Amino acid sequence: MASPSSPPVYTLDLKAWDFLGPPQREWQEALESGRVLYCPGLAFRFTSDETRYLDPAFSDTKRKSIYLRADRPGVWGTAASLPDRQALESLLKRFQIASLGLVAGMFPGYVGQMNAASTSFRPRATGEGHEALSWRKDDTRLHVDAFPSNPTHGMRILRVFSNVGTSARVWRIGEPFESMARHFLPRIRGPLPVTASILQTLGITKRRRSPYDHYMLQLHDRAKSDPDYQAQCEQTRFEFAPGTTWICYSDQVMHAAMAGQFMMEQTVHVPMTALGYPEYAPVSLLQKLVGRPLLMPIDAPRAWVER
Repeated sequence: MASPSSPPVYTLDLKAWDFLGPPQREWQEALESGRVLYCPGLAFRFTSDETRYLDPAFSDTKRKSIYLRADRPGVWGTAASLPDRQALESLLKRFQIASLGLVAGMFPGYVGQMNAASTSFRPRATGEGHEALSWRKDDTRLHVDAFPSNPTHGMRILRVFSNVGTSARVWRIGEPFESMARHFLPRIRGPLPVTASILQTLGITKRRRSPYDHYMLQLHDRAKSDPDYQAQCEQTRFEFAPGTTWICYSDQVMHAAMAGQFMMEQTVHVPMTALGYPEYAPVSLLQKLVGRPLLMPIDAPRAWVER
């Protein structure tokens, strides 16, 4: 498992998206134990016609990304004209296919169980306009991913990132998940069962929030809202160079995006049943620390409503 003595970034010598194996068991253990898999030789290339989209003017000013949704057709987050929308959709679908093929090749145990979620292109500079955001939405603060309206019920959030810009994508990578959880859990009250039902009835959540999702949201919020923790916790600054790709479980890796522009991102949902090392998953670690089950039979993973 990733520990304070383990480097948070695990470097791989991959140069092709259609990885043909054989898969390496140590890659899966590194990924599932909370490390970032970094592929400095793996680039996602825009065609000569697509390079014109390396311009923040194509994004909707109200959105940080141009994206595809798993539950709705078309491209979102852009005010571009129809021909450009179609070209952007084609670009995003090409990245989706490449990313899913890469994950399937590297982790064949996920095949048949993982599901593609959103695919996005972020043309704006990291942190641009973040001063106007609430602290909850400020991704320059260390956090793990957890979503108020979309309970995951233990479904993992795997993400493939690719830097398609000309400057480094700079992250802060925080301490291991378990260390962070041990720090904040004493300040977190357990969930009230009636609250989850009320939130679902009012349409605030897409489905009932599990105790696991309650704790994940609290950990997300506690970390982001604590300036002393942000400044003083164990963390590593890492630069993802232009033309590189990296993979991590963003519900487990404490991360903050500090600089960079033009990035592709693919989200993949992975159920606990597909994991090679389920004992490293956040739900397993939280159940150990809290001392009780956080997922009930009703929380068994189903199709997760997309963000």
